[in-house]
Order: sequence, then structure tokens, then C-alpha cells
Amino acid sequence: MLMNKYILIPLVAFIFAGAAMGHHSDSALDMRSVATFEGVVVEYTLRNPHSYFVVEATSAEGETTSWEVQMGSALSMSRRGWAVDTLSMGDRVEVGVHPARNGRQYGLLASLVSNGAPISYQRLSLPKVERGATTFEGVWTASLESLGADYPGGLDQLMIRDLTLTEKGRLASEAFDQDSLENPELSCITKPTPGGLVYTDRYPLEIEFTDGGIIMIRVQYFDQERTVYMDGREHPPVTERTHEGHSIGWWENDTLVVDTTNFADDRSPYQNGTPSGAHKHVVERYRLLEGGTHMELQFTLEDPEYIVGSMSHTRTLRYSPEVKMTPFNCDLEATRRYLPSTED
Repeated sequence: MLMNKYILIPLVAFIFAGAAMGHHSDSALDMRSVATFEGVVVEYTLRNPHSYFVVEATSAEGETTSWEVQMGSALSMSRRGWAVDTLSMGDRVEVGVHPARNGRQYGLLASLVSNGAPISYQRLSLPKVERGATTFEGVWTASLESLGADYPGGLDQLMIRDLTLTEKGRLASEAFDQDSLENPELSCITKPTPGGLVYTDRYPLEIEFTDGGIIMIRVQYFDQERTVYMDGREHPPVTERTHEGHSIGWWENDTLVVDTTNFADDRSPYQNGTPSGAHKHVVERYRLLEGGTHMELQFTLEDPEYIVGSMSHTRTLRYSPEVKMTPFNCDLEATRRYLPSTED
């Protein structure tokens, strides 16, 4: 008999990469424990930025209950070998999730057995790089080895570890309510630089040189696109501010330098409720390595209104021409499904 009771297991070690899949902060989920339950699949959808399946169970008393299970985006799930037929309606499953702290029957996928067979959630290995890029142009993905064993996970955790906040930044971060439309991603809004750069551990980055002294930098996550002016112009007046900011670039020998200012105010550009303001400034440096098979990406972030000093991060990107820059197409319903109830 399928039961609607679940077992809560303290998390000691877990092979699933579920915690690294969410685009929301983990604060509403108990990431240190795993709730396990079993039942029958009654819904399965692959969407961006989140995929879901729903499991229906029946208690010994005949009562029906449903668990809503959050996964990664359709794009990230496909890179883990998932497809539209990975689950089917009526499949009998045993599930482990990091559960919602408020007791809601909702969680982030940690483990899955369907019809008696485990289903992997691990990232598929990319093929060895056979040839390098001759320029910075092309598609690049983060080399996970370059992140180091102490890499804390997603954007929110990296910024929590590496940002020292001003008092204003600390108070704003503590007051942030990610379970409301105060959270920009619930409106399918991108995370401005350096957010997209950090997401290269899950989504590809593309660099394109165009005519007229312009470089385009795109990140597949939320279809982010930035224009870098290489024609020697200066930044516009500080009153001209946009979501992605204004980027100018130049060459320092073999290094591409990108300088971005004029950001519009953002309530949560780092996924953890720390805002950014008018004085935010990001400098990126790109340099080819190992015959163009890899590229070093380094950025430094400053925002004196909310951040003390500066924060720097370096990672290696892998030349990945086999990875396609398909559209992300953020689905508004899927990104707001995270909420207990959708706000108008």
C-alpha cells in the first residue's frame, strides 16, 4: 500500500546534484535532510527554468496526497540524459527530496527510482576537446575541475561566501522575501553580470565578434545577451542606467578586458537578496589557454553601497563547439510554480 507518510533522513553524503540545480535560493528548503516517499507519477513536465513531476500516494486510510518535485531546467536535465519519456504517467516511483521547510509537500529532487530502476541525475561527461579556438569566438562552458573542491555550489552560495556586506547590504539581504514577486527571477528577469558568468558551470557562454567594433557575449541561462563596445567610446552619463549595464572593452596584449558600469538597481542580482546599486562596477578579463582549448575568465565586482571592498573570482572555461546555444525561453508559470501560491 502506498503511504502518504514520509521519512526524513539527515543528509550526510548524497550523490545527487539536486542542490546545484535550483535558480532560487535554498533558504526555503531543508538542504541538510532528505524526505523519502513513494507513489505514482501523475504529472511530468520539462520546462525552463524548472522541470517538475508530481507523485500521488494513497494512505492506509484511503486518503490521497500529492508531492510536487522540482528539478533543473529542461536544458540542464537534457544534459543529464533526461527526455520527455524518462517518466510516464502511472510509473511507480520511490523519491527522495530536500523538503520545504514550511511543511508543504514540495521538494528539490535528490534521488529517484522508477519501476524498480534508479534514474541517474548526474551530468553527462563532455567529449575531450580535440581542437582549440583561434580567437575568443565560440561556445564555452566552465571546467568544473577549475572551480576547486571548496566551491560552494550555485551563485547564491558563492556570493554568500565571498561578499562582505555593508550594513545596508546586510539589512537588505535579511529583509528579502524570495517567496514573492520581489524576486526578479519570478518575472523571468536575468541576473546581470557577473551572474551569468557564474552560471557557466551549468549553461554555455557564447562570444561573437561583429562588424563595427562590437563583441556580443551571451549566456544561455535566461537568454542573457550583452553588447561590448570596442570602438574606444566612454561610458555614458551615470543617469543612463540599464539592467545589463553598459560595457566597453579593450585589449591588453592577449587579454580581452570588459568594463561594465551604469547598472540599474536590482533587488537580487546574486540570488540571495543582496541588492546592487548605481555604483556597481564589474571588470572581466578573458585569456586563451592551452592552444585555445580553454580560456581563463576572471572578474572583479565592486558596489560600495552594498559591498565592502571587492570580490574576485577566476575559473577556466572549456571550448565547447559541440554544445548548442538553444533558446532558454523562460516559462513564467514554471518559474512561479516555486511559490506556494502565485501572486498577480
